[in-house]
Amino acid sequence: MAYPGQQPVYYQGAQYGGAPGGPAYQGQHQDPLYGYFASIAGQDGQIDAEELQRCLTQAGFSGGYKPFNLETCRLMISMLDRDMSGKMGFNEFKELGVVINGWKQHFMTFDSDRSGSVDGQELQRALGTMGYRLSPQVLNNITKRFSCHGKISFDDYIACCVKLRSLTDAFRRRDAAQQGIVNFQYDDFINCIMTI
Repeated sequence: MAYPGQQPVYYQGAQYGGAPGGPAYQGQHQDPLYGYFASIAGQDGQIDAEELQRCLTQAGFSGGYKPFNLETCRLMISMLDRDMSGKMGFNEFKELGVVINGWKQHFMTFDSDRSGSVDGQELQRALGTMGYRLSPQVLNNITKRFSCHGKISFDDYIACCVKLRSLTDAFRRRDAAQQGIVNFQYDDFINCIMTI
């Protein structure tokens, strides 16, 4: 079974669910982005949700859209937080930048009137182009969860994408046979949904 998002076109070569941050790679300090990361991360060399929110706002990642709220920043960190520290290292930060830029370009494709939001049908089409094959009932529930007065803002769109990617990754790791079916123990299920 092919999972959604395995080969997304809009990531410009970034691999879906790429490698975690982990230890510094050779040449990390020569990366022009590293100085910026280090100035945000401080002495612990990691970025938490509040630091990420400030960083994304200062760097203009949200462009003309309103800045990301703190909960969306927490979700973004949890998506890449393989060591469960609640923070992200430099490699995770770089991966997040690639992913956010891909989702931003994708969002702009569906926000044709540049209003800063998409409607439920546009969200459903966007999810379909990402490879998610969900029932109409699930799509309607997702739309209700992430919309306000029928519109999904860029911030909520990113939160939706993060949750779908994280939950799909968690499911995929447990689906060894690639059948689209897994058995969860209650504790494991709660851990998956509460940490995403």
